[in-house]
Amino acid sequence: MTARTAVAIVSLVAGLGSAGCVTFYEVLVETPIQAKLDVSQFQRVLVAGFVPGGTRNIDPNTETARLLRSQLRTKSDLSVVDADVIPLVDEVDRRREAAGEQIPQPDPNQPRIATEAEFEPYEKIFEDAVYWKNIGATYDRPLIVTGTVLFTEIARSGLVSRPSQITDPVTGRVAYQEDRQWMEQRGYSLVPTFVFIDGRTGEKLYAESFQEDVLYPTTQNTPALSAYFELMDKLLPAFLNTLSTQKIRGTRVLVK
Repeated sequence: MTARTAVAIVSLVAGLGSAGCVTFYEVLVETPIQAKLDVSQFQRVLVAGFVPGGTRNIDPNTETARLLRSQLRTKSDLSVVDADVIPLVDEVDRRREAAGEQIPQPDPNQPRIATEAEFEPYEKIFEDAVYWKNIGATYDRPLIVTGTVLFTEIARSGLVSRPSQITDPVTGRVAYQEDRQWMEQRGYSLVPTFVFIDGRTGEKLYAESFQEDVLYPTTQNTPALSAYFELMDKLLPAFLNTLSTQKIRGTRVLVK
């Protein structure tokens, strides 16, 4: 139960206390959310690889492909194809060089793609039906999952609300209030775009973007990979809901 929920419950009980004995309890509620994409014509799914960007502390291409494959094996009816992750950045850069474009050599200490705007020349590959149809033919025409993943470091400062507990010394009743403090924080931002492609035709079926941020006190040393998994954990239900009906679990407070 969150502090905000606790505040609501305490206020409710205080308001009903004069009316007699009140009992309240939490019940689990499951809400089904229908899949966004009809995948009934597919038996297999290939998580092909992603165009990564942002911090070099992790490899978003490999980590995202590995994580999505693991989730799809346990939470999807589709058979997951085991294959090497495609380095899409290298594929696009080869095409650009073959077309006569001058591509600057990246700084080994800096990410090749640092911002969302820099994804633009690489996103064209998701429209190349011939390329994806050939990939699909190699793996028995599966549903193909690809896209972009931007994982960047962020820093922010400002007022942060934190719940604090107060106990009445006379009645022993517990209440909650929010304290506002000025804090310097650092963390990470994760912006993935998942692209779903028909491996039979190479045509793009659907695409959806997400964004999640996480901030920590500057005194807390959180590894980039830990923050990445924390952010992906928030996004996975929405990703899985694209392919299959998911149940969102929550609680409701009943008063009797």
